[in-house]
Amino acid sequence: MHDRTPPAIWSRSFRLYFTARSCGLLGDAMLPVAVSAGLIGSGHSVSTVGYALAWWLAPFAGLILIGGVLADRFTARRMMIGADLANLVTRVLLAVLFFHGVQHTWQLYGLLAVAGAAGAMFQPGAASTVPLVARDVQGANGVLRTAEAVTALGGPALAGALVGAGSTGWVMVLAAVTFGLSALCLLGLRLGPVPAPPPGDSLWRNLVAGWREFRSRRWMWGVILIWMVYSVLGSGPLIPLAAGVLVPAHGSAVYGLLSAVYGVGTVVGGLLAIRFKPHRPLAAGSLAMLAAPLYPLGVALHLAVPALAGCLLVAGAGYTFWGVMWATSVQTQVPGEVLNRIHAYEVAGSVCMVPLGSALAGPAAGAFGASAVLLFGAVVTVAVVGVLLATPSIRGLRRVADGPARPVGPILMEDGSQATREALAASADSSA
Repeated sequence: MHDRTPPAIWSRSFRLYFTARSCGLLGDAMLPVAVSAGLIGSGHSVSTVGYALAWWLAPFAGLILIGGVLADRFTARRMMIGADLANLVTRVLLAVLFFHGVQHTWQLYGLLAVAGAAGAMFQPGAASTVPLVARDVQGANGVLRTAEAVTALGGPALAGALVGAGSTGWVMVLAAVTFGLSALCLLGLRLGPVPAPPPGDSLWRNLVAGWREFRSRRWMWGVILIWMVYSVLGSGPLIPLAAGVLVPAHGSAVYGLLSAVYGVGTVVGGLLAIRFKPHRPLAAGSLAMLAAPLYPLGVALHLAVPALAGCLLVAGAGYTFWGVMWATSVQTQVPGEVLNRIHAYEVAGSVCMVPLGSALAGPAAGAFGASAVLLFGAVVTVAVVGVLLATPSIRGLRRVADGPARPVGPILMEDGSQATREALAASADSSA
């Protein structure tokens, strides 16, 4: 007798999604290093780098709620394909801009804003698709985080090498290719019926319903409130300040390689998250986050490159383990028909303050010194872990069975027609 149970992770749908996501992640992973090194290498200030990253992240944070609603209304797959095509166009235009030299920063800021908006349209579906293409949700998240880590390993190193050897423009050309490949893979992805919001509801009603679902989960909004503080004081200033310290001291290529070492650490964290499934995922993830302060601490103390690489390796592993625990908790405890909107709310809360932190990095470094700001960020990160573990709803959240929460609303087909919950169950049975 043949076992007809579909693979927990590596189904045909997940392979296509994995390839698409990996390509898109590579394109995104190259951008911060390429823009930072390209601007600093051409004589621009750390403040310009911070403003550029803020222009990339701010539209993402501001529009992701709309992206979540649109993904529920028109299917996540369509929104992700459209976002990939928009990212392809912006990377081509960014290549032209860097090939000719960034004479007017408003042009750079505008293109990065469009790229950030495209990311806002893509991201809600990136999370809600996982439970639809894999039965082992935590394992799938671990694999995807590992892919993210591999791209974080190769992307920054490749970007740094290309910037050092030629021009940031070539990085953007390569990124355009990755987004084109992602769109092609998503075109071949067939998800069948997916949960949908009630027909006839307005955009505003969809947003309100999503907010109510988000607000009803104390563990979720508790993490987001804590993360907003961390984003301003910890993670937001880290990239521009690290670039401002490391590029002048060691060069673009070494900065790219150090970023790649951080990527190796995230590979380790992703692999650990596939293997270990703690009963209280957010508590375990919070403990793993104790490794994250090593990154800003190592840069602030001006450690030698080998020692700094060790700090980044451990920090990457801890941060990624937390990320898998968080993503799996959201995806398995939220009903599918509101998951895009819930994910949009939690991502908006997670990243909305990062642009502020990035924009304030330059002025804060000018007033207090880059090392002092980085040391303060390390202390804030330790405090964040303490608050996470001290909050009962976060510390006590228990793991549930893999797979999305049972849908309670209608089902939206890929062609836009409505179906019933029985259609979703029949589709799942036929795939088995």
